[in-house]
Amino acid sequence: MDEHKETLRVGSAVRRRRRQLELTLAVVAERSGLSVPFLSQIENERARPSTRSLQRVADALCTTDVELLAAADPARTVEVVRADDDTDLDTSKPAARVRELTRGHHQLHVLEFIGDHDEGREFQHRNDELMYVVEGAVEMEAEGRAYRLGRGDSLFLTGGVRHRWRATVPDTRVLVVAVGDHIEAVDDGGR
Repeated sequence: MDEHKETLRVGSAVRRRRRQLELTLAVVAERSGLSVPFLSQIENERARPSTRSLQRVADALCTTDVELLAAADPARTVEVVRADDDTDLDTSKPAARVRELTRGHHQLHVLEFIGDHDEGREFQHRNDELMYVVEGAVEMEAEGRAYRLGRGDSLFLTGGVRHRWRATVPDTRVLVVAVGDHIEAVDDGGR
């Protein structure tokens, strides 16, 4: 089995979600700003979307890129992601990299950001998230407050908190660990 090839298969998840919403490719193209031929290539596994393109498709389908990636392949009980695995999700910015450190339909989703990313984009996830600065420094904005995080610092966000962040030092490395969007968060009141 070619494990690397399997990790790139997001097209079937995009198609399933589009059909679930009873949308045509033309409607998704209009909502996302991407072309119908490109969307067709994604769905048929002939094109691999960048992180930004996948985010645009997810927005058009009223979901998240994390959810689409989680639905892309089956869960595994043990998985190794090597440091040299070519799993960069966004090749549009050569100085910035985003790697999935977990793949599939899991309770946790983990991404490694190296360098800067789309700092203007605001995020809001349904479930909890933790950011950990491995190297460098970041500025985070959440709930109208600014936070500066350095090497070894972490920041926890409860589900639903709007936030954005940016690297302030070249070659910054940040791990983002999030509860999968497909998991229903339950407030048990006892914690």
